[in-house]
Amino acid sequence: MQKRKLGKSGLEVSALGLGCMGMSFSYGPPADKKEMISLLRAAVERGVTFFDTAEVYGPLTNEELVGEALSPLRDQVVIATKFGFDLNPKADPRGMTGAPALDSRPEHIKQVAEASLKRLKIDAIDLFYQHRVDPDVPIEDVAGAVKELIQEGKVKHFGLSEAGVQTIRRAHAVQPVTAVQSEYSLWWRRPEEELLSTLEELGIGFVPYSPLGKGFLTGKIDEKTTFDSSDFRTTLPRFTPEARRANHALIDLLAAIADRKKATPAQIALAWLLAQKPWIVPIPGTRKLERLDENLGAVAVELTSEDLREIDSASAKITVEGARYPEKLEKLTGR
Repeated sequence: MQKRKLGKSGLEVSALGLGCMGMSFSYGPPADKKEMISLLRAAVERGVTFFDTAEVYGPLTNEELVGEALSPLRDQVVIATKFGFDLNPKADPRGMTGAPALDSRPEHIKQVAEASLKRLKIDAIDLFYQHRVDPDVPIEDVAGAVKELIQEGKVKHFGLSEAGVQTIRRAHAVQPVTAVQSEYSLWWRRPEEELLSTLEELGIGFVPYSPLGKGFLTGKIDEKTTFDSSDFRTTLPRFTPEARRANHALIDLLAAIADRKKATPAQIALAWLLAQKPWIVPIPGTRKLERLDENLGAVAVELTSEDLREIDSASAKITVEGARYPEKLEKLTGR
């Protein structure tokens, strides 16, 4: 497995990480715990060193799963987790499927860090992201709280998720930001507008989540696909049957390139992301070993500059239908 460094931080991770959320949250009922432990350990055997979780996934159960699976392999892995939601029973704990209450008060951040350390069975959190920007707490206070945790040895690196460039600059001035995590793929390219150039300027790594469009870019989902009622894709405008039918042109493009490269559409989608910048580390998630192997195969797919121009030219003619989130969740992205 190739390695990459997240910006100028020196934090080195596998070129592809593993997003763990779907193992216990958002994509239908939780998967079998023993099977997921085996999958996580199989990922390490295959060279994956970067694992992504959050307290809100479950809530709490995904961190517990990652902790149980990876604590015996602690010296081989980098674990990222996140803070920023109020998981009080009075709040909505459903995370990405509801309208979660935000809480990035410094005292809350420190409480979350202590609890996450216990669930993950580790002495220090390798990368601690603010999950969503909290408009009620100045980002300087958030960065300052994480800075104190770093000074105490409880956290190694600071990250931001779905933050805008102004927020990133303000946070980075207080405590250097190692990585920003945001959605980025061939069907969500907004980071190209100003985020990528800002990260390059500041020397910050980029961790795209949903690099396979929440499964759509694998080519395994069409307008007839049905989702479990607990699958959060049932709430997304981009996943209505009509939108899926309209967006299939993107799959046709990926399939054509994949056929030529003796690869799969998912591998082309991931290889395209890897080709954008050397400090980009996508974190596709899966519950299946064969999908893990397929995704990891993307690292070996070589896309030439001509291939990339062809993909850009063809995809520019495709209008992706449907918003990526309902309006109330889209508002949680930062400025």
